Amino acid sequence: MASKTAHNPPAGECTQCWYHAHAGREAHARLAPREDCPACVDHMLNGHGGMIVRG
Repeated sequence: MASKTAHNPPAGECTQCWYHAHAGREAHARLAPREDCPACVDHMLNGHGGMIVRG
């Protein structure tokens, strides 16, 4: 299970990006070696949408 930190991003951070950066291997466990995460690629190309934590 991901850490408490991974599930509690600070204000100004994207919930998905924070989780994927702090959950260890759990967020990307289903990917093959060197396979890009579709959700991460989407964020790189299209931004964060409404996923930024407000303070």
